[in-house]
Amino acid sequence: MTTPQDEKGLLAVLVQRLESHRIPRALEIKEVVDRGEKLNEHDLRFLQEIMADAKNIAPMLASHPELRELASKVTTLYREITEKALENEKAG
Repeated sequence: MTTPQDEKGLLAVLVQRLESHRIPRALEIKEVVDRGEKLNEHDLRFLQEIMADAKNIAPMLASHPELRELASKVTTLYREITEKALENEKAG
């Protein structure tokens, strides 16, 4: 069982990882798809990892309303990436 203090520490690490690695990498990938390019295997694995992590931490985020806006913005970014990537794949 996770204590509130453990949960706070975990959330702090997750937010730091978002800011230092995941959001910058997602923005790089967004630039790729916005240019009409297809995603490579590395990009796809990164996005799959992000989605798996999001599923795992969703219950924790639900109990922290202060993180809802950040979670919403990140979710929107990933949705935009995946929609554009699918569009690029369909275009050929």
